[in-house]
Amino acid sequence: MIDVKNINKSFNGKRILHDVSIGFKQGEINLVIGASGSGKSVLTKCIVGLHEVDSGSVEYDGRDFTQMNFKERKSIRKEIGMLFQGSALFDSLTVEENVKFPLEMYTKNSKEENLDRVNFCLKRVDLLNVNHLYPAELSGGMQKRVGIARAIALNPKYLFCDEPNSGLDPRTGIVIDNLIQEITKEYNITTIAVTHDMNSVMETGENISFIHQGKKWWDGNKEDILKTDNEELNEFVYSSKIMQKFRNI
Repeated sequence: MIDVKNINKSFNGKRILHDVSIGFKQGEINLVIGASGSGKSVLTKCIVGLHEVDSGSVEYDGRDFTQMNFKERKSIRKEIGMLFQGSALFDSLTVEENVKFPLEMYTKNSKEENLDRVNFCLKRVDLLNVNHLYPAELSGGMQKRVGIARAIALNPKYLFCDEPNSGLDPRTGIVIDNLIQEITKEYNITTIAVTHDMNSVMETGENISFIHQGKKWWDGNKEDILKTDNEELNEFVYSSKIMQKFRNI
């Protein structure tokens, strides 16, 4: 579990996050939604330490990440998997080398052990016989799956996904949603996904936090989101064509 408590963050005197508190549950997909510029990306960067908070705390299973120095944080960073928007694979590395990258950075495993782990992770995301291909030789959906394989290479306790369906067609997006959901349950991971994709929200939204103007404006689940009278949330949700069919339910 990750507990965000009373986070505040400003840049150049402008307040971006206002006293945000959210509990992200273990073994479930926790979604962070909101309009562009709402502060959701700054929030996730604060959670993983890419931005330092002005005040408040981030606790990983009771460990106060915000009070740790760089060396102390490394132990938690080893427990974090990241799936970046656009997959963010290294173009000059093969699939095998991309998935192996965090293993070589954070472990002292032998080459054989690393290769075994790479093959296990690729098999888990249904990718076979692609070890020696380069990202440019893969479809967008396959690149996302390689990104997931790399994200779980260190067997993380926490998984962060930034717009996991960005650039994918709806059918492939559902495949990626299902895969993230399966891995979250299978390994009992605390998964946090930032998304604009309302199809993902309705498929995987066990816990949803809506960020509006730097504040946590609403939280609930995919059933609650259809019944809310929160004006700002409804404006955000029903701006999506996908959600128009739910308006009269």
